[in-house]
Parts: sequence; C-alpha cells; structure tokens
Amino acid sequence: MTVPQPASEAPRDCTLCPRLVAYRDANRAAEPDWFNGAVPSFGDPDAWLLVVGLAPGVTGANRTGRPFTGDFAGSLLYGTLAKFGLTRGVFAARPDDGLQLRGAMVTNAVRCVPPQNRPTGAEVNACRSFLAARIAALPRLGTIVTLGKIAHDSTIRALGGRVAQHPFGHGAASRIGELRIHASYHCSRYNTNTGRLTPEMFEAVFAAATAGAPR
Repeated sequence: MTVPQPASEAPRDCTLCPRLVAYRDANRAAEPDWFNGAVPSFGDPDAWLLVVGLAPGVTGANRTGRPFTGDFAGSLLYGTLAKFGLTRGVFAARPDDGLQLRGAMVTNAVRCVPPQNRPTGAEVNACRSFLAARIAALPRLGTIVTLGKIAHDSTIRALGGRVAQHPFGHGAASRIGELRIHASYHCSRYNTNTGRLTPEMFEAVFAAATAGAPR
C-alpha cells in the first residue's frame, strides 16, 4: 500500500536544497506531467524491513512519484522483494500497477532527484532528518537494507552510529541497538551491466536480511 505523507516525509515542494529545487523546477518546466517533487516512501506502515536507496532517478521515481519505479533498478529490487514474499500484485513499473508491499517499505536517503544522480554531501545531510523520522515511525522495524555507500553511511548516521564502526561493503552486516543493517551495492543498471552486482549477489543480501524474520 502507498503510505500517506506523515512528518517522516519531505513536503513535495521541499525547499531545503537550492540546487535540487532549481533542478526540480527545470524538470517541471520541461515535463509538466511528471511528478517532479520529493518522492515519498512506499510500502507497509507496519514494515519490519526498510530498504534505503540513494535518490529518485530523473526518469524513474522523479517521473512516476514512487521509489524505484520507472527505471531498471526497480525491476531488480521489486522482483527480489517478490521472491522473498514481500509483495502482493505484480510490479509493472507504474505507480498504478496495484503493487503492494508486505512487511517492507522502500525509501531514499535523498528524496528529490539530483543532477546526474549525484547528491552533494550537504544535500544528503539536509535530507537525513526525513530518513531518521521515517525509521522512527516504523514500530516493527528490525532490519534495514542499504543500497550503496551514500545511503548506507547516511542510514548509519541517522541511527546515531559511527560510519567507521559500520563500514560499507557488499554483504556487510552490522547492528545498531535492535536494528540489523545489511549493505548491498546499488541495484543500478550501471552496476548490473558492469557485473559489479549480479541478481544472485543481490538476492544473497536479502536472504541474509530476511533470515529468521517475521512473516
């Protein structure tokens, strides 16, 4: 189910990051029918598993308004979630495809699309309050999967941890308090095309993350 925008979601026309606002306005002028805003989290409000990506893609979530929807990364992510019984319905890369998540939620460390898919450190820091609030708003949360180093490091900081004590690495696992954190390379087309990440490698992270988890 799609989660409404509580305090843990950035306002659609968030003004915290001037560069991202300017880029959003330019995209809105060029493509007025796209979502072109801070993309809210998607999934089950009773999720025990949270997936944290980097940021919306310009022709993906920035266009559709749903994380990992409209570009290649979503096919691998939602396909993997389906293999582990965390979805209902079929992912068809559009926000009205009827897909629901069961026990899982997907969000991004940065909620607005950045130019060239590269947020600055200041933009990641500015958006971290929404990530921290999103984590805090999930009462059953026990496991977080982070996609890529930027998302991983921001998640660690949002939880009050030290990055040096929880370093990023594909397949790395750590714990902060009661939360387990599992790290993966991002499921981007670039990573899969270059062989840095294979579907088997990605599924292995989710196998570890879901081991012994509630159903």
